[in-house]
Amino acid sequence: MKKVLVTGAAGFIGSNVVKELLKENVEIRVMIRPGESIANLDGIDCERVTGDLLDIQAVRKAVAEVDTVFHLAAIYSVWMKDWSRIYEVNMQGSRNVLWASLKAGVERVVYTSSIAAIGIAPGRELSNEETPFNQYTLGHHYVITKYLSQQEALGFAENGLDVVVVNPCFPYGPGDIVPTPTGRIILDILKGRNRFIFDGGINVVDVRDVARGHVLAAKKGKKGNLYILGNANVTMDEFMGLVLDAAGMNSNLSLKLPVSMLKTATMALEWLSDNVTHKHPISTPADVDYARQYLYFDNGKARRELGLEFSPVAESLNDSIEWFRKNRYVR
Repeated sequence: MKKVLVTGAAGFIGSNVVKELLKENVEIRVMIRPGESIANLDGIDCERVTGDLLDIQAVRKAVAEVDTVFHLAAIYSVWMKDWSRIYEVNMQGSRNVLWASLKAGVERVVYTSSIAAIGIAPGRELSNEETPFNQYTLGHHYVITKYLSQQEALGFAENGLDVVVVNPCFPYGPGDIVPTPTGRIILDILKGRNRFIFDGGINVVDVRDVARGHVLAAKKGKKGNLYILGNANVTMDEFMGLVLDAAGMNSNLSLKLPVSMLKTATMALEWLSDNVTHKHPISTPADVDYARQYLYFDNGKARRELGLEFSPVAESLNDSIEWFRKNRYVR
């Protein structure tokens, strides 16, 4: 790598990828969406270009003269008044970046997908890069767009473009400005808004480990391969306990709820968002259906082929909570 482009560079993972690339002594260009907050890039010395992924001319200019592209830009949302934008950006936007990279002779593209684009194994079995996608019936637009756009990226890999796909799990850590879904879970626990648990589990990972995984994928990843970037598989109850312990709070405060009750509550919230508030609900039925599964993943391939190691969960949570407190997200 000599000169790289990072799309989605102002985001949580993207900004950490930029910081990781600073250690590599490479020339960095970042693509910023018009009007997007760039607080995550404050103090970072890099070339900045503004452009929309749906503007093919802007994408071609951004890709010009770089040898490596890290494509992270995407929309994450569990509710939108108009879902067309998520399909346009996550699919056509990605297609624009891939086509531009192919035509410009880019040497390697690291394509940021998600564990949402990987199938879920039954029960508490670990899913891996070969687990067939099986989430079609969820009605979860983000999940579907990430899977379909991932398949597009793999199609480009089969037709000449050197693409490596990375699949981050649930990231957390310092700098979670928005915050992300994992960050919201942490904040809701700390603020006492969420003391409810239900069957299911997630794989959590320090965002800085995810960023390092991106750079290692650029160096060592195999063309057309997927790499899961995840660390610890934990139940929702275990994760709540880890957060409360890291915050020095009473960890015996959880209340288990049946999924049917959560589904009913989120149906009501979604109806209010659709018809009254037109604002993002806390959760939706599709989100509950996805989260009620054990989203457990095997990181063995990333360890073996990329040499990626992972930070202790407790230490990462301490860093995350300290950042939230320092920046007044929570007392």
